[in-house]
Parts: sequence; structure tokens; C-alpha cells
Amino acid sequence: MVDHTGPKSIEAFTEAQKYIPGGVNSPARAFGAVGGNPPVISHGKGAHLFDLDGREYIDYVCSWGPLIFGHAHPRVVQVVQEACTRGTSFGAPTLAETALARQIVQMVPSIEMVRMVNSGTEATMSAVRLARGYTGRDKIIKFEGCWHGHGDSFLIKAGSSALTLGAPDSPGIPQAIAALSITVPYNDAGAVKQALRQNPGQIAAIIVEPVAGNMGTVPPRAGFLEQLRQLADQDGCVLIFDEVITGFRLSPGGAQEYFGVMPDLTCLGKIVGGGLPVGAYGGKRAIMENVSPLGKKISQAGTLSGNPLAMSAGLAQLQMLTPEVYTRLEQLSQQLEEGMAANLKSLGLRYTLNRVGSMLCMFFTESQVVDYPTAISADTGCFKRYFWELLQRGVYMAPSQFECLFPSAVHSEVDVETTLHIHYEALKAIH
Repeated sequence: MVDHTGPKSIEAFTEAQKYIPGGVNSPARAFGAVGGNPPVISHGKGAHLFDLDGREYIDYVCSWGPLIFGHAHPRVVQVVQEACTRGTSFGAPTLAETALARQIVQMVPSIEMVRMVNSGTEATMSAVRLARGYTGRDKIIKFEGCWHGHGDSFLIKAGSSALTLGAPDSPGIPQAIAALSITVPYNDAGAVKQALRQNPGQIAAIIVEPVAGNMGTVPPRAGFLEQLRQLADQDGCVLIFDEVITGFRLSPGGAQEYFGVMPDLTCLGKIVGGGLPVGAYGGKRAIMENVSPLGKKISQAGTLSGNPLAMSAGLAQLQMLTPEVYTRLEQLSQQLEEGMAANLKSLGLRYTLNRVGSMLCMFFTESQVVDYPTAISADTGCFKRYFWELLQRGVYMAPSQFECLFPSAVHSEVDVETTLHIHYEALKAIH
């Protein structure tokens, strides 16, 4: 691997490491999975990023998914600027909060009430607390390979068998908290059924990414989500869909509309704020009316929750999500998938391509990828070389085999054609 990062980025990243742990405010930015130094970004415009050295990249990270209209969209910039002139935060109710909440309720089928927070992690943590308070139960079921942020309940390894209580995945998480999380294989409804049977009346919630987006793109097997809905109903626990990635990306109503399966609670992330720091959780009125200050007064608070900048940007972006936008996202994503498949065939390679809507991943394995064990069968060394070949040629993707490509509605046909040419050249260079 040759680090092609420019000198200005290297200098800036070296300086950052003096003051910020690892030089980054989120670990994935540190290029730990691929080595080398990350380019330090100066600005973005549309579907393109620019680093401190003046290098331009076609961007498929799009702030890890939410920028369906790319960087610095004129409408989003305008409403944020207008909101700034009125004040950045009040710690008091505003009309913008209600407007965005109403828009979310209108778009997401299962959400009857919604509470704004400041990140996807806050949303998932709050949803689990709500489920525990609502049901009076303590344990949760989560899935191997799904990522729900860095809350203590989620950073839990699977036990020695699929159904044993977990072990902390990070220092700082007490074993007593880890023991309340049961990790089962993704796409295995039978394991969920068994976990419920072995913990009768103890499971507060089943939380799942309806399309796993943090071990690459892994779609749910036919009937999997429907079975989770049925099992949750039978047990009396809360079904939570973590739609931080899939929400508004797969359809106006997220994965639940796309697959026709309704959860009890839904977690949403950055797209709710047009890419600004924001999240939300919502669901059935009977459950949400227990959040403080109502009902059981289950605690959740935040001074910056619902701040007018994020609310204004989020409303502007959600109002732009027309049927034509989803048609374009599908067309561009299909063009990418088919072009990548053609490149693989031309080069005699049999790597796996998974796509759901505008979520796409190429795994460096010939195995069908349906869960965490099959995902991690991918050759990460090969991915590392591929990543740097792409980056030096001007395509920016997540620095990990286990993340998605996120096309935006502002990627052009030329962007996609250029990407496919670079994809071919990168694969050719490493084989």
C-alpha cells in the first residue's frame, strides 16, 4: 500500500493528533482499517469533495449516508443561513420543531409521535430506555454485525454461543450491563425465537437494522422482518427498527415502507437534519406518551435537541424528497451495480455485490453475504489495496470493507461512468 495523501493533509492530520485522540472525532476517519493518512477535507460541493491539497474526489460516503442531495445544496444552505440570523439555540420551543416533527409523522408509516435528539446514538439509547421503561423488562436482543452507535448496551460481543449473554466489546462497559444484551445472528429468526423462549418475560426490545449497513450492505432474508414482528407481538416486547441509515434513503417512509413491516419504535439519524448533527426516535403514541414529561416520565433530555438550524435544514431536505428523487437514486445505483458486475466479469473475478436501493457494497469474497460470518470472510487486505487505488484516482469511499457506498441524487451519469472506469482500473491494478 502506498499512501498517496497530499502533504498539506498529512501536516494537518499530524497537528490534529496533538490535540484530538487519534487526530479524529470519530474512529473511522482515522483510516485504521486501510492504513495511511486520511485526506483532510476543505469543502464539498454537490457529489464532490475537495481536500487541502486541492484534490477532487467523487464522494460515495456522503457524510455516511444522509446527504441525499450532496454537499452544500443551495436550499439547505439558504434555510440554515436564515435560521442563523434568528438565533442558533434557545432551549425553548420553536415552530421549526413542530414543523419537522409533523413532516416525519406524515412520511414514516409507524411513527405517530417523535422526539428530537442530537445523534443516531442518542436515538437508539433513548429508544431502548423507553422500551425498558414501557415494558418493565431489562434485557434486549440485538444482532451480530449491526451497529447502533456507541451506547453501552450495544457495544457487546456475542457470547460463546449465539444465545449466551454478551461480553463488553470495549473497556468501560460494566459486565452487569453487558449481561442484559443478548446477541444473535442477523437474518436468523429461529435464534430470536430461542432467545425469547430462554428469557420468558424478560426481553424489553428487539433492535435491528432492517437492512444491515454496518457490515457492508446485507439485506434481510425474505420473511425475516415479518418474523421479528410476529415474535415481538407474541412475546409482548418492543420491536425497534434502527433506520439511521435506511430512513428516508430507501423510500420516503424508510425500510419499513420499503419492506412493508411496521416496528413499534423507529430510530432516525443525520438525514433528519439535512446532514447537521441530529437524530430522532418515534413510534406508537401509546409508547411515546411515556417519555418525560408525560406518562411514566421516562427520562430523555437535551438542551440542543430540536435546535432551529438542524430543524430548518432537515425540513428543507425532507420536503425535496419527491418520487422523482427515488427514481433517480434507483437508476444511478442500478447503473453502478450493473457496471461493477460487468467489470468483475470482464476481469474474471467473482466478488459479491449486495444492493438495496441506494445502499451498495462489493465484498472481496465469493461467498454470498447474508450475515456477519459471511461478511467477515471478505479479504480485507485486498480491499485495502483497492481502496487506495480508488482514492488516488479520485473516488472517495468509506475506508472499510464493511461500509456502504451511498450514491446521491446529485451524482451525474458522468460521475457514475467515471467511477466505473476507475473501479475497473483499480481492480486490474491489484490483481
